[in-house]
Amino acid sequence: MDISHLREEYTQAGLSRENLLSNPFKQFELWFRQAQQAQLAEPNAMSLATVSAAGVPALRTVLLKYFDDNGFVFFSNYTSNKARDINDNPQVALMFPWVALERQVVVQGQAEKISTAESLRYFTSRPAGSQLGAWVSHQSSVISGRKVLEMKLTEMKQKFHDGKIPLPDFWGGYRVVPQKIEFWQGRPSRLHDRFLFTRDANLWRIDRLSP
Repeated sequence: MDISHLREEYTQAGLSRENLLSNPFKQFELWFRQAQQAQLAEPNAMSLATVSAAGVPALRTVLLKYFDDNGFVFFSNYTSNKARDINDNPQVALMFPWVALERQVVVQGQAEKISTAESLRYFTSRPAGSQLGAWVSHQSSVISGRKVLEMKLTEMKQKFHDGKIPLPDFWGGYRVVPQKIEFWQGRPSRLHDRFLFTRDANLWRIDRLSP
């Protein structure tokens, strides 16, 4: 199927050095709030790229749960494929595809486990169904059918019938500590605005990139 005729001209906005905030986390917060205000579906959805010890890349969508000047946090099963990749090679990339705003943000950095206490704080804030789901799913493992999950869910409901669901020792959070953060704004004629923040000790260098 030839889809080469599909083309959009990006005209919504521009991004200038004068309007760019000097702190990339503040710039990200600004754009994230604007994505929320635009009522984008799941603006915290981000692509997570990892590379295995054998050099094989993998990509999947995960949900950002919080961020600050220390980095971007998401949660996962610690026995999943992504967790194994991160254990072997902690260098990862994130991408926020805010297509409706003709924007994307790309983050490159190192993923590290957050503390158990920090994971527990988030886990206890989740709905009970999500807490049970963490116990049910041995993420990325092969199963014979959905019935396996449903039976395991019934088992976990019975096990934790008193309503107190503990944090699984195989589940928790990762923080991606960025080395680089790129802000991309679509512009007409494919002459997009791109600004790259690169960490230099405790400072951030800002460069405009050619589209």
